[in-house]
Amino acid sequence: MEKNSAAKELLSHSDDAKAPELSKSDVTIMAETSEHEKFIEELNREAFGPARFTRAAHLIREKGGHDKSLSFVLLLGGDLVGTVRMTPIVVGNANGYLLGPIVVSPKTKSLGLGSLLMRHAIEQAKEKHVPFILLVGDEPYYRRFGFFKVAYGKIIMPAPVNPERLLALELSEGAMDEATGLVLNKNQSKRQA
Repeated sequence: MEKNSAAKELLSHSDDAKAPELSKSDVTIMAETSEHEKFIEELNREAFGPARFTRAAHLIREKGGHDKSLSFVLLLGGDLVGTVRMTPIVVGNANGYLLGPIVVSPKTKSLGLGSLLMRHAIEQAKEKHVPFILLVGDEPYYRRFGFFKVAYGKIIMPAPVNPERLLALELSEGAMDEATGLVLNKNQSKRQA
């Protein structure tokens, strides 16, 4: 069997067919580049639709952009099938990052690729000494990565967010202590100063 044939078979298999087994050599995670932009936009459009432009996380990202050194794409057999982005934020006197969106192609759901992207993003954030990561998502899913619910009213997003879905991960002890108030894109915060 040629290299990456399992990945190619997976991407072309029908929904009712049994998915092939994947090996580590089938999967590559790399830093996002401008060449990935069109793919990422299409994947986000497919996953979230036009409502994505009204979400609190999108409003934060559009105020100053995301950090490409902490934003990644996942390739399966050479095809782009997943993405995760991190945006620098300020919450009160605390600097951190907003994680999201994280998206994998519907054809690759339930293969653990989203978990691979999450773990990679978290490890890279640790290496860059990111104090904490904030996200909006389902706590039962993100708990496995160490995320916990933010205390009600402690952090305010720029648009309504279900408080049960506002989650944080401290990468250094006490990093969330001064994270109180409105979440701003760090680049937006610099312009307002």
